[in-house]
Amino acid sequence: MSDELELEFQVGSKAVVPNQGVGVIKELEAAEINGTKVTFYVIKLLDNGGTYRCPVGMAAPNNVRDVMPIELVDQVYEVLADREKPADKQTWNRRYREYTKKITTNDPLQVAAVLRDLAVLRLGKTLSFGERKMYDRAHGLIVQEIAAVRDVDEEIIKTEIEELFAKADAEAQQKAKTKKKK
Repeated sequence: MSDELELEFQVGSKAVVPNQGVGVIKELEAAEINGTKVTFYVIKLLDNGGTYRCPVGMAAPNNVRDVMPIELVDQVYEVLADREKPADKQTWNRRYREYTKKITTNDPLQVAAVLRDLAVLRLGKTLSFGERKMYDRAHGLIVQEIAAVRDVDEEIIKTEIEELFAKADAEAQQKAKTKKKK
């Protein structure tokens, strides 16, 4: 491996892989592809133990990034608690495409918005199989990253999010009742 290689990540650091979740950089691996020597980050995914390889120098174009800064966690929780955004009236196919696009941006605020929207939707109806899978995916990504940032067990984050949803939903229902009385 070249000494001139500029590393975005160090071995042992955590990184977020789009639509896969948080992983740990286990090693740098060199391979020859079509006569060109390429160095890869070998990222072990925390969720399922799978391995993801990303060429060094290509992390940003592949949306592989550092875990969010601790300061961003409060903003994620604010997005999750927001019940002011009107319900999305698009068909499921259009919502699915939009949600998939948001999740693959690897932006925690966008992933949180998908989770919030589906959490609100499930209040009014039973989620379809596809909606439930999308909810579970967004939920898993958010829980995993916040747990990694705060260095706590994922169950603690799951509980916090469910409590946050319950409180936000109760406040939204109370606000709606007050509005009806006027």
